[in-house]
Amino acid sequence: MIKLCGKDVKAEGRLVRIARLDGDKYNFPEDPQALVNGLRKCGTRIDLFTFLPRLSKTSPEYHYPMEWDNLAVLSVSSFDGWWTNQIDNKTRNMVRKAQKNGVVTRELAFGDTLVRGIWEINNECPIRQGKRFPHYGMSLDRVREYAGTFLDRTIYIGAFLGNEMIGFVKLVMDETQTQACLVHILSMVQHKGKAPTNALLAQALRSCTDRGISYLVYENFSYGKKQGDSLSRFKEANGFRRLDLPRYYVPLTRIGWAAFHMGLHHKLVEYLPDSITAKLRDFRTAWYSRKFQLAKET
Repeated sequence: MIKLCGKDVKAEGRLVRIARLDGDKYNFPEDPQALVNGLRKCGTRIDLFTFLPRLSKTSPEYHYPMEWDNLAVLSVSSFDGWWTNQIDNKTRNMVRKAQKNGVVTRELAFGDTLVRGIWEINNECPIRQGKRFPHYGMSLDRVREYAGTFLDRTIYIGAFLGNEMIGFVKLVMDETQTQACLVHILSMVQHKGKAPTNALLAQALRSCTDRGISYLVYENFSYGKKQGDSLSRFKEANGFRRLDLPRYYVPLTRIGWAAFHMGLHHKLVEYLPDSITAKLRDFRTAWYSRKFQLAKET
């Protein structure tokens, strides 16, 4: 991690080193050129620097090279407005279902209770959405470290069944506190039928309206050529809509310039047709399911 202009910048990649702000969907450069100049002088090889603007800046305003990106964005006015006008009966019934099943949501302070609850949820299941869950097997200390970033502008929400935490949200505001991002929203698989994730999202809306936050972001709306899946349908059912905005790429080396113009800053899978990637995802799901089933049997 590199510290520049009061912000943390992380660099990834081997052949092409790409840098971005830590949490670049809720952490934005006030002066992009100052960051670019700092990266040129930092002593670490950086080939490309990429960043997103705030949601209010959907038209390109910088002269840097760019590509169109997208986010899943929910416009927040009031909880009643969301409940009445932005979601359908099925989604409302899922929130009611959680309440009838005894699921209670509330904001939490960062501390041992929250960290242990996240740790237990993370370690419930090694596979989520058909792929290996990267937080499975984490230690308590590692959970405390990754969950405790941006503490000064984070809202934590827990979903409880009795005294047991069965789901959580980490919601991080930008520095102006006008938009927030769902960094983590996760529930126990064994309690899926009680709709805790729906209850958590409803509480996230309440937390935003209580603070006058205008926009809630739920990561990307679509990914490359991938068609809609259960997650994108969940986002849409809860009122999120696709917002296109520029993602800037600033080449800092000849390698970065060549990589951007040859499309090497994207993963190979992003260029494959969805018909092929869908089969690869099915194969991956079957592989991990069999792998962890064999591990249980032995």
